[in-house]
Amino acid sequence: MTGVRGFLPPKSATGRSAIVPAPPWHYSGDLLTVEYRTDPARVRELLPEPLELAPDDPGAVALIWADWQSCGADTTELLDPVRAQYKECFAVVRCAYRGRTYSRCAYIWVDKDFAIARGIHQGYPKKLGSIHLTRPHPYGPAPRIEPGAVFGATLAAADRRLAQAVVTLREPSETNGFVNAHPMAHHRQLPAIDGKGLALDELIASGAAAFEGGQAWRGEADLALFEAPTEELAALTIDEPIGAYYRQVGVTWNGGTLLERGL
Repeated sequence: MTGVRGFLPPKSATGRSAIVPAPPWHYSGDLLTVEYRTDPARVRELLPEPLELAPDDPGAVALIWADWQSCGADTTELLDPVRAQYKECFAVVRCAYRGRTYSRCAYIWVDKDFAIARGIHQGYPKKLGSIHLTRPHPYGPAPRIEPGAVFGATLAAADRRLAQAVVTLREPSETNGFVNAHPMAHHRQLPAIDGKGLALDELIASGAAAFEGGQAWRGEADLALFEAPTEELAALTIDEPIGAYYRQVGVTWNGGTLLERGL
């Protein structure tokens, strides 16, 4: 009997129909990050056991817009850009597990199906959305990467605007923020087909297998969040601004490690 191939479905005799190839996955992109503080109780209610609040600055949140080009090991997607280019916006909090601090993606929206498929494998809670952010360019009216440059960003899902930001760069920065600076602690979960519990229940950690980045910049942001019938991002209220950042990065993701399995 002939087998079928493919890292993720749909699988076929050749594997060509699979929605994404096997890792490693490579990403090149522009990141626009806005950090602020919310009520730590709002973060705590998003952390399932055994995760706990981070011991320092437990209410810190990062809302990140990203404009990506991505590909598998053979990079063929880069020459077929519809398979490579996508945008996302994601909310990151921090948590603690056995005395170590992790980052954790609480909400995330993307605009391509292949990005959702990768997220299912990685433990990211991805949903479809409409994401836009200003692109820098050295010519014309687009902002340059320099003091005073102004960027806009918007997020919408199911025809409702969820967030918008205007970021003004002020100066070079040593970091791109601190909330999303740790390994990620995510759950990979799949309900059992008979409705009795979970067929897959893992707490995993993952991060960049390789990373390179340009000069980070910092500044300030005017950020607004909006209520929507099927979204809860606005519950992470903006109680105190921290700062805003811009950076161009290259990242490779190539798997993670199991922290524990559900009982």
